[in-house]
Order: sequence, then C-alpha cells, then structure tokens
Amino acid sequence: MGKLSISFFALSVLLDAAEPKFRQYDLDTKVGVGYGLQLADMNGDGKIDVVLVDRDKVVWYENSTWKKHQISGRLTQRDHVCVAARDIDGDGKAEIAVGAQWNIGETTDLAKSGSVFYLRPTSDRRGNWTPVRLHHEPTTHRMHWLRNSDGMFDLVVKPLYGRNNRGGKGEGIKVYSYHMPKDFKGKWSISLVSDFLHDSHNFHPINWDKDPEEEFLQAAFEGVWLFDRRNGKWKGERLTQNWAGEVRDGKTSSGQRFVTAIEPKHGTTVAVYLKSGDKYERVVLDETFRDGHALACADFLGTGGDQIVAGWRGMRPRAVPGVKLFVPQNNDYTKWKTYRLSGAEIAVEDIKVADLNGDNKPEIVVAGRQTHNVKIFWNESK
Repeated sequence: MGKLSISFFALSVLLDAAEPKFRQYDLDTKVGVGYGLQLADMNGDGKIDVVLVDRDKVVWYENSTWKKHQISGRLTQRDHVCVAARDIDGDGKAEIAVGAQWNIGETTDLAKSGSVFYLRPTSDRRGNWTPVRLHHEPTTHRMHWLRNSDGMFDLVVKPLYGRNNRGGKGEGIKVYSYHMPKDFKGKWSISLVSDFLHDSHNFHPINWDKDPEEEFLQAAFEGVWLFDRRNGKWKGERLTQNWAGEVRDGKTSSGQRFVTAIEPKHGTTVAVYLKSGDKYERVVLDETFRDGHALACADFLGTGGDQIVAGWRGMRPRAVPGVKLFVPQNNDYTKWKTYRLSGAEIAVEDIKVADLNGDNKPEIVVAGRQTHNVKIFWNESK
C-alpha cells in the first residue's frame, strides 16, 4: 500500500507539472565559436559564473552583472576546443584547464594536433592567466576535473580519435588522468585510464556509486561505457550498444538512475536507457535532430525527477538548429512529451545547466557555433 501511494503521488506530480517557460537572454552576441561551456564560481562570491572557451580565447561572465573577463588569449595556432572549470583546492574559486590546437584531420603529428594547458590564475582572477603546457594526444577534445580516492582532483582528458586513426578506425583512444603536483610549477604525472574505444565525442563525470571518488560515462562508437576505479585501477563496463556522441545521466522521481544519449555522433536520435534487471532498455524520444551536439539533465519543473534538454547545430547536414526539452509523462519514464525551446537563433554547440539566480530552478546556458552567440534560458516555469 505504501509503494502504491508513493507511485500515485509521483505520477500526480508528473501530471501536474508546470508547463515549461523559459526566457531567452543574450549573454554574448560576438563569439567566434562557442566550443565549450562550464558553470562554476570563478571569484568566490558564492554565485555560479559562466565560463566559455572560444576559438582564440577563454572568458568568463560574472554573475549577475554578466561582465565579460578574458583570462587567456590564443594559446595555439589552431582553435581552442574544450575547457574544464572546478574548485579543486577548496578556496571557493574554480581552477581552469583548456584543450586547444583543434585539428580533426591530424591524428599522428603531436605538433599539429592537440594540446592541454593548465591556466595558473592571477591574484585577482582577471587579466591573462599563465598557461602551463601539459602532455597531450592528437585531437584533444574533452576534459573534466574528477575527484579521486584521496579527495583530491585529477584532470581527465579525452581525444576524439586514437593515434594514426583514419575515419575513426585504428588505435584506441588514450584517455589520461593528470595529477597536479603540490607545487604548481612542478611536473604533472599522468596515468592511463583507457585505450580501447574509438570515435568518442564526449564523456560525463558522475558519482555512480556510494564511494567519494567520481566515475565517468563515455560515449563512443562502441556505445556508452561506465569507467570506475576498482582497487586503484580503471575498469570499463559497457552499458549500451549503439554508437553515441553525447551522454548524461539523470534520475527518475523514484530515485532510479537513467542514461540518455544522442546517437550516433552528431546524430539524429535522442534516446533514454532505463535499467531493467541487468540490462538497460532503450526508449527513443526523438529521431529528427540534425547534427545533435549537446545534452543535459535536471529537474527544471520541480517534479522530483529529471527532465532532458538537448540541442542540435544543423551544420552537417544543413538544417534549422534548435533546443528541445523532454518531460516524462509516466512513472516508468517510458512516455515523454516534447517542447521546442528555440530555433534558428542559436546553433547549439554546447549546453550546461545550473541554478544561476538562487530560486532553485535550473537555468539552461547554450553556446552557439554558426550563430556566434551564448544565451541564458532563464527558467520562469511556475
């Protein structure tokens, strides 16, 4: 009877959820290429700021005046491509790492493809920070700070392709974990996380289990994989079969985890994977995306469970870009309703979500590619 009551209550919350309402705000309309976003407190004022890696600079926008601060100019001859931002030393201010020298067609020459930098901050966190060059693989593509078993943070970096790849085939992708020295001027050590997946567009840090250290989900040609440290070594577990480009995890209103993906890389399909015994059952939400490129999960509507926001660029093939919100309509999350949040005004390169104004309702921050802009979608859902 108790379970029935809880299920009925959860369904009532889902069915009574407010209609989504978001107000678009132009954070920046003069972006080169909005390759990547992170949301973190950059100056220790307790507010979440917006960090953007542009093709030739790294900037952050200060909440809530949204003043733009540049902390790096061009680091390499070719474009910057990714950024990691997180408070890793407990001072309330985020540390920054950057991936650059983006050269998708070069998988052999280290001088021509890929680079990794840690940016040593200035005392006031303004002006250009000092870049510290680290080891890199060709086609450096995504990076995140992950908490390790010692309570410290490592920088995990993933290329798009393995060395000497052609068309995504060849050697596996070498994902490395970078360990910061106590003295920032010292040498960073690295350790291999994995080296067997191919054509991997993105990965997502999570805390999958009850231990304090973090794991990650990786989307690749071979599907979605969970990487977890066991007895001090990284182990991979395959969760899905389909080629995936983007991956995130969310929770239902009953607290069960689900995995969502855009399939394949730069793909057309948004799918949800729901745990059923030892397997994950696939539910297709949308098959009309063109160049799907970004994904996030959060409880935007206050239902007690997560909804999914996803976006596409419409670059290859050419199409009108957009952002959609997917809202579950039943307790087992097998039925969803779709809401279109935007169209041609932003060609989605990246999406991040967080509560930016302290009202306990997550906002959506979107970086555009061909549209050269960054927008905040203020959550005004009742």
